[in-house]
Amino acid sequence: MIADRSVIKTATTLATIEALNSACFCISLDPEALTRALDSEVGQPDLSEMIRDRCPFLFAAQPVFVAAPQLRRMAEVIQAVESVVALPAYREAVLSAAPNIARLGTKGPLGAFFGYDFHLHKGHLGLIEINTNAGGAMLNAVLARAQHACCTPLDSLVPTLDSVDRFEQQIVDMFRHEWRLSGMAGGTRALASVAIVDEIPTNQYLYPEFILFQQLFERHGLRAVIADPTALEWRDGQLWHDDLAIDLVYNRLTDFYLEQPRSAALREAYLHRAVVLTPHPQAHALYANKRHLALFSDPARLRELGVPEPTQRILLEHVPRTEVVDSADAARLWEARRNL
Repeated sequence: MIADRSVIKTATTLATIEALNSACFCISLDPEALTRALDSEVGQPDLSEMIRDRCPFLFAAQPVFVAAPQLRRMAEVIQAVESVVALPAYREAVLSAAPNIARLGTKGPLGAFFGYDFHLHKGHLGLIEINTNAGGAMLNAVLARAQHACCTPLDSLVPTLDSVDRFEQQIVDMFRHEWRLSGMAGGTRALASVAIVDEIPTNQYLYPEFILFQQLFERHGLRAVIADPTALEWRDGQLWHDDLAIDLVYNRLTDFYLEQPRSAALREAYLHRAVVLTPHPQAHALYANKRHLALFSDPARLRELGVPEPTQRILLEHVPRTEVVDSADAARLWEARRNL
């Protein structure tokens, strides 16, 4: 697993899971296989050394187990959120309060790599964040190539190389699907180029993953670059990186609404619908603004939006009670901190 972020094992009952997580200290990570996967199988020499130097605690040595009923419940919570986001009343309320750029793109790309972050505790799960530029997928793919079963009963839980290959193909297919949904080039030309964009990408903690994405795209016939938004240029009705015209931007920026000066070229290209940006500003406005957790955990607001009662029950049970606060609430919250 990626430390503190992702789970890789599943089993059947909550009791079994709690026993495994409290008493199983087996090691499932093969460090030598991980080095080979990073340096050889993905075609990027010295990537393992970069990870050891820059982020040595990126990969956890031990697995975390999650019960199948918990996974099913996570899926139900995600479906509940999706059903609320699809409501016209919700979209009108959220988008009317968002920057103008978030109102673009009501059709087309859905947004790549949403992350629904859950905390698990004694059989209960809580949705604590929706992240529209979640990292870790490619790192998990590499990690899956370096796992071994720590005991015979877990043989069936270890990913196979074929399953990893299928997962990577699904990643590429997702980006091609975003391109097709956009209708760019009349829907007749295939996706040809991708820019992986973040602010000063070489300084980002997950920069090694950007390299893995670049290698993945190139293995599947796409030209791919890793770029700071200031390295992009808006000219002649296209977005450029040096002499490469960019079809699609895989957006890892936290400038969600492209408001910073350094995002100016990308903003112009997006406003002119000259590039596919995924995830895009509207995705953040609808899903990832953390203020939405206050809405998802408020029965009165859910009723006002016309959310069906079964959906309300799922959200109210699994989204921790959240409130939007300001400085006037500081004293009250500090007094109550031990009971929150």
